[in-house]
Amino acid sequence: MNHTDPGQLALKAAFLVTVIFSFLFGVLMEVFFEFKILPLIIIDVLLFTFVFLVFRYTLEKFIYQKIRLIYKTIYNLKRPKGTKSEKRDYEMNSIENANKEVSEWAEKKKTEIEELKKAEIYRREFLGNIYHELKNPIFNIQGYVLTLLDGGLEDPTINREYLIRTKKSINRMISIVEDLETISNLEISQIQMKMVRFDVVELTREVFDFLEFKAKKKKKELMLASKDEKPVFVIADKNWIRQVMVNLVDNSIKYGSSKDGKTKVSFFDMDENILIEVTDNGSGVAPDEIPRVFERFYRTHDARSREKSGSGLGLSIVKHIIEAHDQTINVRSSLGVGTTFAFTLKKV
Repeated sequence: MNHTDPGQLALKAAFLVTVIFSFLFGVLMEVFFEFKILPLIIIDVLLFTFVFLVFRYTLEKFIYQKIRLIYKTIYNLKRPKGTKSEKRDYEMNSIENANKEVSEWAEKKKTEIEELKKAEIYRREFLGNIYHELKNPIFNIQGYVLTLLDGGLEDPTINREYLIRTKKSINRMISIVEDLETISNLEISQIQMKMVRFDVVELTREVFDFLEFKAKKKKKELMLASKDEKPVFVIADKNWIRQVMVNLVDNSIKYGSSKDGKTKVSFFDMDENILIEVTDNGSGVAPDEIPRVFERFYRTHDARSREKSGSGLGLSIVKHIIEAHDQTINVRSSLGVGTTFAFTLKKV
């Protein structure tokens, strides 16, 4: 029905009952009594009025008031917390809307509950990861200091070595805290991006120079896709993009192939944007781990099997920096072939 308010439903019900009654009563009068139209009309009018009033009252009292209450409850739950309640007309012109409204509300709440569950799982993992990352340097510092206090301080063969180790553990803790602060500031947009025009190819060469010693130490080759790569100008925060490139290239040096390891940076014109890819020929990332590589402290199976270094927050910072530029970053990988991180920047 297109009109299912109480008045319309009651009218239709009263009309239907009256027509049926008139037909049956007319047949009975024709068979057993002399048929008279006037009594039949009077009875029909009284019956129509009675049925209409009874149906309307029943619908209003026992059905529509309950549906209005559901509407009112859903509306109040949808309102943001702290907003004042306002008078609202809950009269409905279609009873089908009640089912639609409730279904939509229930689906929304189901989605919210699922998101809350995911957030709770992420929170537990995050707290566990922070504990794990900070526990090692704290316990190391405790062990070194206790050793020095127990007499190691007077032993020239170990005192300086243990102080150097203590310094490394302290620097690791500082690195973790600073990276967490950076991510937090990026998330709440407290860091303003200083957008400038610069050559991202030249910036990549600077990053290669900065990491050249580390790459040679691990016997890794850093290269551009084309040796005669032409300048590619973008508009972005140069310092933050430098950090992105350092993190991605450094990551490829760590986890690239142990033999003939190569890190290649490529540039592709994408109309309004430039696509930048950082590719290594390492062992790759398992498909089930790819969605999690940008999570804080998350380490792939390959990374967990290696000596840990850094704060474990590099890729998470990279993701936040790119998103702060209103751009995107993704990763693709094949086991035994290598991994590619690709992100976009605004072209000028």
